[in-house]
Amino acid sequence: MHTEEPDLPRSRRANERLHAMVPGGAHTYAKGDDQYPENLAPVISHGRGAHVWDVDGNRYIEYGSGLRSVSLGHAHPRVTEAVRREIDRGSNFVRPSIVEVEAAERFLATVPTAEMVKFAKNGSDATTAAVRLARAATGRPRVAVCADHPFFSVDDWFIGTTPMSAGVPAVTGELTVAFPYGDLAATEELLTRYRDEVACLILEPAAHSEPPPGYLAGLRELADRHGCVLVFDEMITGFRWSEAGAQGLYGVVPDLSTFGKALGNGFAVSALAGRRELMERGGLRHSGDRVFLLSTTHGAETHALAAAMAVQTTYTEEGVTARLHALGERLAAGVRDAAASMGVGDHVVVRGRASNLVFATLDENRQPSQPYRTLFLRRLLAGGVLAPSFVVSSALDEDDIEHTVDVVAQACAVYRKALDAADPTPWMAGRAVKPVFRRLA
Repeated sequence: MHTEEPDLPRSRRANERLHAMVPGGAHTYAKGDDQYPENLAPVISHGRGAHVWDVDGNRYIEYGSGLRSVSLGHAHPRVTEAVRREIDRGSNFVRPSIVEVEAAERFLATVPTAEMVKFAKNGSDATTAAVRLARAATGRPRVAVCADHPFFSVDDWFIGTTPMSAGVPAVTGELTVAFPYGDLAATEELLTRYRDEVACLILEPAAHSEPPPGYLAGLRELADRHGCVLVFDEMITGFRWSEAGAQGLYGVVPDLSTFGKALGNGFAVSALAGRRELMERGGLRHSGDRVFLLSTTHGAETHALAAAMAVQTTYTEEGVTARLHALGERLAAGVRDAAASMGVGDHVVVRGRASNLVFATLDENRQPSQPYRTLFLRRLLAGGVLAPSFVVSSALDEDDIEHTVDVVAQACAVYRKALDAADPTPWMAGRAVKPVFRRLA
């Protein structure tokens, strides 16, 4: 097995060019080169299926594709063909396209717990629209977010609560309060403390662990009793949990929900969906105050909606969600066995639903460690595995999984040496990778 670190002279030059023109050197903070070991941040040339190639010609098995958006694999033929057909017909008009009718019908058939849908280009716009709609419907100012989920929006109502709150007035952040996942009593205490002030509860319905029995139904009851709107952020759980999202899997219907990522297989499309009574407040067929819900020039680009329809067809006809789970279970079992066999089973830890796996890198005291993550990522890259997470795409095959597990075993052997030395520094070859949310660059 190839275990030498890839040589990346062209990637390094491209990164420098990016930093000279693009703040942060990337258009998403999670893609920044500070998230990767020093001098080992490949710049991608192209991708096909579960593999990507960097501008230096190195090939990698890729996980977490497009920050979980490319769940069918890169350049999936059904998706690209649908996009190609629509692009030749024009992509944006001064009035709605018939494609918008078809895309809405397809989405509501796939997610039958929703009654209306509005499309946009990114998740932040959809979640912020949900928050605005909840505030309008309830007349209340506060937003309650789940403290255990890392990201909801680039907008001030959420970013004001993070360590990167520069530029957000303090008074804005103060209107957002937090509740812990899985703890109904603490959530009820919060709603009681801010009685008649909380417009909505917004959370990912599931993340790295399954919801405790009765938890989501309990949240539904709490929201109803306290008169607030229940919002499910299904950016990640949508399609990866089931074609109808976590709400379809667990049988708890939110008032509003937001979808994105897997919806377009890399194409820019997101959705706000929910109960007609609420959604129509952003429309023309009601007698109340108008809500500026979503109004985006590119929100209904026809080729992106065609991509979304092709994705939904592929998921339902080919059983993609089941395949994602099967691949994830095989990968998780292999990684856990490899880690255990190298004596680091308590330090390299795989977590999450099989279709949405992440890994934790723990130090000698079993605490999360960026230096050990740096070591681990370096060894994965040396073996041709690009894996900020272990989130699978359906394009992976058994050979990809087997190769990944072999590379993980090699990485874990080095990890064991670092643990024995109680110092990963000699194997980091540079600065540690950094968390996205931090106050100083």
